Amino acid sequence: MTHASNVVKTTRRAACTPVTGIAALAVFATIGAASPPARAVDGCLVLLCMAAPSWRAIAQCVPPVRQVLRDLARGKPFPTCAMAGAGNSATHRWAAAPAFCPPQYVDVRESDSGPSHHCHFSGAISVHVDGALWARTWWSAGGDSVTEFAPAAKAQSSGRDTQFDDDLATWRAVNPPAAAPAPSRDC
Repeated sequence: MTHASNVVKTTRRAACTPVTGIAALAVFATIGAASPPARAVDGCLVLLCMAAPSWRAIAQCVPPVRQVLRDLARGKPFPTCAMAGAGNSATHRWAAAPAFCPPQYVDVRESDSGPSHHCHFSGAISVHVDGALWARTWWSAGGDSVTEFAPAAKAQSSGRDTQFDDDLATWRAVNPPAAAPAPSRDC
């Protein structure tokens, strides 16, 4: 499933069938191009889109995901999917730098009262498959987003968006880990 053109066409109803594990991604592949537009954001569709290797590459995902991001920025709750199946869910949490924000997206600003930390993103949508973190999409009120994939998702997903990993590698190249202090030789 590397391109949106590989999406198998079926009905919208199939997108909300209870699923577990990697089956969630298989069901995602069945979202049809001829689906009628939803009047409200469909929590099941958003869950499946957020678990995809790249929701931006799937035309059917772009409008509902962008709508959810706009809704979150306006303080609306994250939609739910009652038929997601045990252990499959998506939740939202507001970003808080530096504790809940990837290091490559944290700015440190100095002021008279000391350093303050700012996250480039407003929050994160975490997708769990079979009870384990699958992906976390960091989003901003301006519409920008980047997805951090868990190791299991990386191992099972081809064609995934690598921007998060690319940004982290760039950040690490500029901010290498501090060397451990040399042992003291004083007697």
